[in-house]
This record gives sequence, structure tokens and C-alpha cells, in this order.
Amino acid sequence: MENVTKVFRRSHLGRVRETVGVRDLSLRVFEGEVYGLLGLNGAGKTTVMKLLLGLLSPSSGRAEILGRSPEDPEARRAVGYLPEVPYFYRHLTAREVLVFYGRLSGLPRESLGARVEAVLKEVRLAENAHRPMREYSKGMLQRACLAQALIHDPKILFFDEPVTGLDPLGLKEMRDMMAGLHERGKTILFSSHNISEVERLCRRVGILVRGRMAREVDRSEWEKDPGRLEAIFVETVAQDPNSGLRPVMS
Repeated sequence: MENVTKVFRRSHLGRVRETVGVRDLSLRVFEGEVYGLLGLNGAGKTTVMKLLLGLLSPSSGRAEILGRSPEDPEARRAVGYLPEVPYFYRHLTAREVLVFYGRLSGLPRESLGARVEAVLKEVRLAENAHRPMREYSKGMLQRACLAQALIHDPKILFFDEPVTGLDPLGLKEMRDMMAGLHERGKTILFSSHNISEVERLCRRVGILVRGRMAREVDRSEWEKDPGRLEAIFVETVAQDPNSGLRPVMS
């Protein structure tokens, strides 16, 4: 992303209200990197994701995936997306969901069945793949959503709050799966409120404050000092006069 600004305009009774989602934001994620986005609610994390996915268009600036517009079919084929709030047809089983998304992704019919079974095994859903989605727990739904993001074997993965609402076991499973994807060379951009998970997984972190990239942090700045990333985050956000936070670092 280069100098991207997104302004939302809403009209009501003849009055137009403008809200800035992100402002003059630049971001570069490198091949094979795990990059984390941190920010308070409303800081612009999901807006960044949607701009890069082509679900939103920038008001100004430029966004690219592999050198292409996010709306380019070739760019979209390279991307898998796990949204913050996944939604599936509740009457479908996990296996049926993956067949549905595999066909939407253009996977060949003759190899789709084998691919579905491989992904179900990878996300540890094979034993429950026959159950309808309405019977799934939060953790199982999250794994199903990860499976649909992986079904077409994308190079790049966008995860929006992937560990929100998970219990400790589900959180560890998601962390292990993300680490495994990284080891396989996938490029991952994810947002999270869980700073400890960002600390464990990321090479670099961008801190968003009110739609701006307030600071980028390299792993070398926190790796040898547990809790340091949290302190950096609080200090960075506290510099915004409207945050209501007080600086905690000298």
C-alpha cells in the first residue's frame, strides 16, 4: 500500500457524513513474512484488509498484491481470507462447505475431493467433517474458516482477528497452524488484539492509530524482552491525545 486513504461517506436526510478509515497509509509485506497489525478498535485494521482484498477501493493512493490490482483475478487467486466473523450456511457440513468454496475458486472437479480431504486433515476437522456447521463450536468454526482460506492453496493469507474468542486449546491450535503455514513459505498478514500471539508469530508489526501507521516494529526490538511489544504498543497509542492513555515508558 502506498499513501492510501479511505474515506467513507454516508448520506442521511440530505446530510453527508465523512469518516476516515485509513489516512495516508503505506505498508509493504515481503514474501514469506508474517506481518502483524495492532490497533485499538476502530484503528483501521479491517479496513486495511478489505482494501488489499479489493472489497473496498481507496479514495486515494495505491494498493497492490504481487504487483497487481487487488481486483485482478490473478491477484485474488493468490489470496486466502479468514474474516473476523466467519459465516457459513448452517445446514452444510464442513466437507460440503469446502466443496462449495473449492468450486468457487475454480479447482478442477477431478482433484477437488482429494484436496478437500487433505485440507480437512490439515486443520484437524476430518473426524467432524460430516457434521452440519450449526453444531460447531467457536474453535471448530474458526478451523473451518481457515480451511476455506486454504482450499485453493494461496500464496498469501489474510487473517482478521484469527484467535478472538478461542479458548486456550483453540488458541494454541490456531497458533501452531499459522506457524506451520509460515514454515511452508506462506506470506501472512494478520490483525489481533492478542499482543502475546503477535509477539510469538510475527517478524514485523505495524501499529495503527486512528487510521495512520504510527509505528513499525521489528522483531529485534522485542525478541529478547518479553512484554516489550505491549509496552511499545501502549506508548505509541498513548501519544495520540484522544486515546485516553498515559505513557508508561521512559
